[in-house]
Amino acid sequence: MATPRLKEKYVSEIVSQLKGKFQYKSSMQVPRLTKIVINKGIGAAVADKKLVDTGVEELSLITGQKAIATVSKKAVSNFKLRENMPIGAKVTLRGDKMYEFLDRLTTIAMPRVRDFKGISDKGFDGRGNYTFGVKEQIIFPEISIEKVAKITGMDITFVTSTNSDEESYELLKALGMPFTNANK
Repeated sequence: MATPRLKEKYVSEIVSQLKGKFQYKSSMQVPRLTKIVINKGIGAAVADKKLVDTGVEELSLITGQKAIATVSKKAVSNFKLRENMPIGAKVTLRGDKMYEFLDRLTTIAMPRVRDFKGISDKGFDGRGNYTFGVKEQIIFPEISIEKVAKITGMDITFVTSTNSDEESYELLKALGMPFTNANK
């Protein structure tokens, strides 16, 4: 199998670019993307159990890796929610699949969003991780609009090897994330 395009770009260009910018002594200090976690909460799953199966199936189609159903940790009587009830789906991508998903996300899926002007740079958590939300799963070409019963969103989290938001921002920007304001 061929090496993903973004992985090659990271090794050949981004490492030296970030090494020069942040004055790292070794290329092993350069921040890298360790994993991407895609999480989909399905609140209506309390009433209809089939929605979780649909969510798992959609995430598996989008990422090319089997997603798992997530279960509730607590019982909340106001929401008719019991403990260990399936209420969402998630998948964790690492390695080549992670780079391939990021490539498809930035080059194919994001440009399909109506009136897309970039993503906010306010989703950093202070530890070098970045999370943003996608409002519709239909921006991914793997999802057929005719088969979608309910339009749902998902949260995508990028976990990096650095604890600095600034270094993480520069890494994600170099990997092709279309941030709106470049004055970080």
